[in-house]
Amino acid sequence: MKFAVERGEFLKALTHGGSVVEKRTTVPILSHVLIHAEDGQLNLTTTDMDLALVETIPAVVEKPGAITVSAHMVLEIVRKLPEGVQIEATLNPENDQIALKAGKSRFNISTLPAEQFPKLTQNDLPFSFKLTAEKLRYLIDRSRFAMSTEETRYFLNGIYFHAHEVNGQKVLRSVATDAHRLACIEVDIPDGAEAIPGIIIGRKTITEIRKLINDENAETEITISLSPQRVEFKLPQAILSSRLVDGTYPDYEQAIPVGNDKPIIVDAKDFAKAVDRVATVTTDKLPVIKISVAKNKLTLVAASSELGDATEEMEVDFPFDQSIEIGFNANYLVDITSQIGDEAAEILLSDGSAPAIIKGINDKEALFVLMPMRV
Repeated sequence: MKFAVERGEFLKALTHGGSVVEKRTTVPILSHVLIHAEDGQLNLTTTDMDLALVETIPAVVEKPGAITVSAHMVLEIVRKLPEGVQIEATLNPENDQIALKAGKSRFNISTLPAEQFPKLTQNDLPFSFKLTAEKLRYLIDRSRFAMSTEETRYFLNGIYFHAHEVNGQKVLRSVATDAHRLACIEVDIPDGAEAIPGIIIGRKTITEIRKLINDENAETEITISLSPQRVEFKLPQAILSSRLVDGTYPDYEQAIPVGNDKPIIVDAKDFAKAVDRVATVTTDKLPVIKISVAKNKLTLVAASSELGDATEEMEVDFPFDQSIEIGFNANYLVDITSQIGDEAAEILLSDGSAPAIIKGINDKEALFVLMPMRV
């Protein structure tokens, strides 16, 4: 096997693959990347047995072949090479080492046979539809902050994608919750997704697909194929396939309150900054911030016995005489308000003990729920 490849293209693909493989594994081949050179391109394959990535990059292939090398070893080597260099790779059949040459640098790297690399199973994926990179980024970016990290409730450690009907119209929703906050995002249903089963895509898969679509043009189409057990994302230069989280997502709509009839209208960006300022005196163990609102005035208060206290007032649209006091996790509140963007945010309250609904005042596609804390 002999090929030459541009360092930048090689580095980008190796970086993607390097985050798929496990750094610590008892199976050596799972720490390797399978490099298959033929027909003017390299196919780089990595897997952890739940998640698999095949990425294709252009190369000058003088002699086709396939071999596996340590993913993190070759990634570190390529990362440290000068920008713009051409990397030449030659497999030595006598000692099964692959020689890398770039400028005045030379490396001889141990390999394992391509035959030892796990064969990627081809599953029947009966549902298939297309989303633009822009819409997929939108569904992921506005919901993933609410994913859980608790291993005990593994079914919350991902984003729940499903078809849903709103006022007689089908939409595609992404939902994430950790039982303290909830994000519910929707876009128009794409053709072919009307009857998909609800699927939970795990945290690691969400992270990897987000990296892959980061540099894609907004209108680049991503083909998403799925079954109740697996999902596959097909990009122009890569295919990411993954096992789905095996579990039943809770009925999240029960967590969305329906009787919140006291809206506070605030400038989302100013409110997020004010919350962040006041939260400076909270501790990681108890990042509670108290909100008091009445007659178009909102007061933020935070205090800790260790650090002191802070107060900030701001003008809002809340024309009710009845005052409401409610406490929230300051970090969660900043996370949600930062999703609103530049427009006004609407915080819908019922009383001081009920969850709040937070959304952009003109945003019909995103809704966030935040559970209160005792103050």
